[in-house]
Amino acid sequence: MEMVRTMKYVSLLLALSLSALGADFMLAIGNPAAASIPSTVSPTGGGPVPTKVSKDALFAVRPEGCANPANARITGTAEGLVDGTRQSAALRLLPGSIPGVYVVSREGPPQGVWVVKLTGVCGGAKAGALVPVARGGFQRESAKFYPRPITEAEVEATLKSLSGGAR
Repeated sequence: MEMVRTMKYVSLLLALSLSALGADFMLAIGNPAAASIPSTVSPTGGGPVPTKVSKDALFAVRPEGCANPANARITGTAEGLVDGTRQSAALRLLPGSIPGVYVVSREGPPQGVWVVKLTGVCGGAKAGALVPVARGGFQRESAKFYPRPITEAEVEATLKSLSGGAR
């Protein structure tokens, strides 16, 4: 009888732990060099050689709180306002040298105001991020992170804020 009760508690704790893990799933961003942690050995035997990050890399994104980061899926679009007209553009997310880490590629100099909309999936958990982009690069301090996908209203509000309220 005691064994059955103990197993019930263990099962309950395991279920609560797994649900808590899903609630902790988030996306994190950083310098694109973060995706180029040394991963290969020098052919001359001089130690690890960092993987090169393309010069058009905007920033790196990685899953946090995901039990198996290599299986996480991260997608993104660029959402912007150019001369008062709303635009969307596909983004290239290139895999970094660390499993689950991606580099967001810049597709040219941004005109207008832009935000990168990211969506991550890890198992059944989803997370999102909105990352403003300016001519100088991504604006980490203005980025917003959510434990769920981004809504269209959040994209619109961010673009309105970035454009000084014009729309």
